[in-house]
Amino acid sequence: MAYARRIIDDELDELFPHLAAIAIEGPKAIGKTATASQRAATTLRVDDPAVRDLLRASLSGLDQLPTPILLDEWQNAPELWNHVKRLVDADATGGRYLLTGSAAATGGIDLHSGAGRIDIRRMRPLAFSERGIQAPTVRLGDLLAGTAEPDGVTDVDTVTYVEEILASGFPAIRELAPRARRSQLDSYLTRAISTDYPEQEGTALRRPEALRHWMTAYAAATATTSSMNQIARASQPGEPALPSRPTIARYRDILAELWILDPVPAWLPNHNAFKRLAQAEKHFLADPALAARLLKLNQARLLDLSSPAELRPHDGTAIGALFEGLVALSLRTYAQANDAEVFHYRSPNGDREIDFIVVDDNGAHVAIEVKLARTVEPRHVKHLLWLKQQLGDDLADMVVLNTGPYAYRRDDGVAVVPLALLGH
Repeated sequence: MAYARRIIDDELDELFPHLAAIAIEGPKAIGKTATASQRAATTLRVDDPAVRDLLRASLSGLDQLPTPILLDEWQNAPELWNHVKRLVDADATGGRYLLTGSAAATGGIDLHSGAGRIDIRRMRPLAFSERGIQAPTVRLGDLLAGTAEPDGVTDVDTVTYVEEILASGFPAIRELAPRARRSQLDSYLTRAISTDYPEQEGTALRRPEALRHWMTAYAAATATTSSMNQIARASQPGEPALPSRPTIARYRDILAELWILDPVPAWLPNHNAFKRLAQAEKHFLADPALAARLLKLNQARLLDLSSPAELRPHDGTAIGALFEGLVALSLRTYAQANDAEVFHYRSPNGDREIDFIVVDDNGAHVAIEVKLARTVEPRHVKHLLWLKQQLGDDLADMVVLNTGPYAYRRDDGVAVVPLALLGH
């Protein structure tokens, strides 16, 4: 199968000729190896025990191999990180080493941060625009620059968005027939719980079912700022004994190290208008398809909004939360391509909330509300207009991302953009 370019390819094309080493990090099965392999003259698969043994026996010979050198799943031999750092110290010529990793390194080795030697690029499952469904007509880069003129038409509707949520952004999984896809997503989660977590923890997991319950509760909290205690209570309904705080913290830390969790941090601006801010992160899994599988939500349940859902984590329906998860996944990929970060805003008393705020290196802000609706009502934009009053020219644009057919700009200055028409 021919390689389909990813958005991160543009970043690598720009950066790798000038940087000696780049590490591409993210969850398993998202295409890191395929992307890095496009640039590698030598590929060493470090998850192969024979390759690990060879490398450990002759690390000094690494710089004798044809470059660029790809060290795939480098965390299986953590000493490689420090060795590459030393090689870069000795020769900082661009385009020499690529490292891919799907977990943080373990094993007690003291790793140098890599700062100034190894550049780190985050890779995520396929963003919506990477799925080949619709050519974008509105660029996040133009929104940040304040030059966007939104237009375009799409026939992507709610049914298609639900199909994409369930299909996932894992390249090899999404191409399968629906039942096989569900089986593979279930296996992905089972492996994370039964194999990847214990390997990262360094000890066997005594109660894997407790971790699955916690992950399911976390999935039910998608697109919310629920506290860890609330998630813990939801993971053990009716049980007097909840997971301890250290256990919950370990669940969260290790699943984050495996890139299974991908929460959006709170926005903490340096503006006098914002004296107190809620600092809770907004919860998301790496891909909304994983949340859907944990919650056992299928297309029929998501689209039949007249029948009560077993779990209603956001705006009364699971579909709204999962759609916001698809937006979060896509938006963070687009933001990284523009040297920007994604945050969310929620006032301490909860009376004002903005789903996402994108901030670039120049201090430009784009505020985004996500609405599972084909049309935009005044209530959908009131918090965006309030934020514009607070930030003035620092707010480059205001956007409602929805499921409608048209991209346009309202008379009040708010851009309305279907998710299918947004790109980087």
